[in-house]
Amino acid sequence: MNTINEVVELLNLEKIEENIFRGNNYKTPWGRVFGGQVLAQALHAAYETVPADRFVHSLHGYFILVGDVDVPIVYQVDRIRDGGSFTTRRVVAIQKGRPIFNMSASFQEQKKGLEHQIPMPNVPSPDSLMSDTELNESLRKRPRPVEYRPVEKVRTDPPRNIPPYQNIWLKAIGDLPDDTRTHHELLTFTVDFHLLGTSTLPHQADTPKFFMVSLDHAMWFHRNFRIDDWLLYSMDSPSASNERGFNRGSLFNQDGLLVASVVQEGLMRVFKDG
Repeated sequence: MNTINEVVELLNLEKIEENIFRGNNYKTPWGRVFGGQVLAQALHAAYETVPADRFVHSLHGYFILVGDVDVPIVYQVDRIRDGGSFTTRRVVAIQKGRPIFNMSASFQEQKKGLEHQIPMPNVPSPDSLMSDTELNESLRKRPRPVEYRPVEKVRTDPPRNIPPYQNIWLKAIGDLPDDTRTHHELLTFTVDFHLLGTSTLPHQADTPKFFMVSLDHAMWFHRNFRIDDWLLYSMDSPSASNERGFNRGSLFNQDGLLVASVVQEGLMRVFKDG
């Protein structure tokens, strides 16, 4: 995908019948369905069944099977509850008659209430940083829908072990409509790109060959934002054990407001020689 509008089109599912939708796949270079795509398409399917004045505040998903990029995905929505303040949905993604992913999501009217937040890390502004395409020769000729500007250089040659922290500024390239749901879906798609790798940073030199795949993913949406404005994605990995890496992410706008939080655990299996 070369433009952010292509991503938006990818997330706009075909309605097959009531509560059932179908979506196509991003043809990934690694040959498996991209987890962020499934998350965002599942969120879109759920959004198609909730009232217009309710917006997602949390979602929790489990990746069950690796998806086939050559087979469309069917999303089945279960309208669990429509309450006075919250709406709850469950979404199952299906390929070849088998569930490959399931998600629960909760939606709420926007309300005024008590507020506090953690401070944004003190990092350089995106204007002072080089983009990943400028830093990486292999990316320079590939148009991309989202621009990333890493604060730290976490990939080194030769590889070295570093603490499990990284900060990246991100922004969709192009103008997007004033539609909160679209910005929620695009952020859900985008944040899956870097988070899982955070847990590998302390092990880059010792075990350079990993098999990695997402096991689960959760997001919380705290405040309104635009993904076509710069957001700081601040990530850490508190723990890795039992072939699993645990990762957290906080997303701040340039005013320092915490707009969303992410957690993800993934399989971290080391390839053994022979």
